Amino acid sequence: QVQFVESGGGLVQPGGSLRLSCEASGISIIAFTMAWYRQLPGKQQREFVARVGAVAKHYAEFVKDRFTISRDNDKNALFLEMNSLAPEDTGVYFCNTESNPRPWGQGTQVTVSS
Repeated sequence: QVQFVESGGGLVQPGGSLRLSCEASGISIIAFTMAWYRQLPGKQQREFVARVGAVAKHYAEFVKDRFTISRDNDKNALFLEMNSLAPEDTGVYFCNTESNPRPWGQGTQVTVSS
């Protein structure tokens, strides 16, 4: 079955950086536009962060040039480079297909705090 395993989160100070990774199995991501989402504390809904197709990339407004999404189809993996992190970026980050989401993984916790 399809499985996404996110990693790379952690505790970082404001202004810091993290690189998130997502390993996919049971699905070949080359066939899909892939995306990162996040669930903020106290919120039930996941919100869109960024997506990447074969070439094109698109980011949520709040990213403001701080994050870079990338993919490695050979490794069946998705990445999110996050810079200039702020406390409001704190949350659990997930990857999935951009449309018709598959079962969600556990996500990776990102905490931005001094």
